[in-house]
Amino acid sequence: MEVHCGGEPIRLQAADGYAIGGFCWRHSGSDRSVRPVAIVNAASSVRCRYYFRFAAFLCGRGFDVIAYDYRGIGESRPANLRGFRASWLDWSRLDFDAVLRYAAREFDGQPIDVVAHSIGGSLIGPAESNRLIRRVFTVGAQYAYWRDYAAGQRLRMLAKWHVAMPLITAACGYFPGKRLGWLEDTPRGVVRDWTFSRERFEARYPDRQKVVQQFAAVTAPTLAVSLTDDEFGTVAAVERLLAYFSRSPRTHLRISPEAIGEAAIGHFGFFHSRFAERLWPVAAEWLRFGRLPADCPGALLQSEGNDGKNTAQYHRAS
Repeated sequence: MEVHCGGEPIRLQAADGYAIGGFCWRHSGSDRSVRPVAIVNAASSVRCRYYFRFAAFLCGRGFDVIAYDYRGIGESRPANLRGFRASWLDWSRLDFDAVLRYAAREFDGQPIDVVAHSIGGSLIGPAESNRLIRRVFTVGAQYAYWRDYAAGQRLRMLAKWHVAMPLITAACGYFPGKRLGWLEDTPRGVVRDWTFSRERFEARYPDRQKVVQQFAAVTAPTLAVSLTDDEFGTVAAVERLLAYFSRSPRTHLRISPEAIGEAAIGHFGFFHSRFAERLWPVAAEWLRFGRLPADCPGALLQSEGNDGKNTAQYHRAS
């Protein structure tokens, strides 16, 4: 079997005609019906290139992989972001949904899995085609509700992300994050959704009931990983999002840096190549078999069936 793990550029079109850019790692062979294709949903204002080594790792484990950029970011950025319209719902209902449909078409008959980082986990919910997903693996997935931020960091994060970022965006017409060293340049509408996020994800949108109902269309088993030193992905933040996936069997695994002999992992560290041997196998094992590795680090906080009832409660030393 020949494997192309270099990440070939792809271009696809969302339902509104907008061009979405990304990359694909694919195998050539006759085992398509049993080979999964994994879609990588990035964090807010993070280019899909950040996940290249992780994508190549999954490719080496027998997955076809798609990594893409949301509109306004990286490969999907227009020439000028000033006045460009995009929101979290656009990233979900248009961009992610387009990638799901592309995967179903181009990898016909193959199981579709999703790896989602940060806001990428929230974007699974409103997408109309989310019923196509077989399994979900998330890392620090939440939607930036400020009260869920880590207690010791909350004031600093509020000042940076909920005061400075919207003020800079108002002055520039978009958020010049790359120039400031704060992630990528970001459309104004996405900054609005981030900085004015509320207790309920759907609170900012007029069709609130439809948003919630679409989350409930997801039946794929979900493994949500949170890190003890992730100031965004606290237990409260991760479980707030998990509650929306009411028909998905959900498992929450909490990992501390000490569990793998490290001083820090944080919100972005999981996808760094230095964790390829100690953390990435957790994702591969879940996506391939729907289970945790026998030597899995961390504490399994909860495991819920699709009826919302707790089916297991574990607390392992981490």
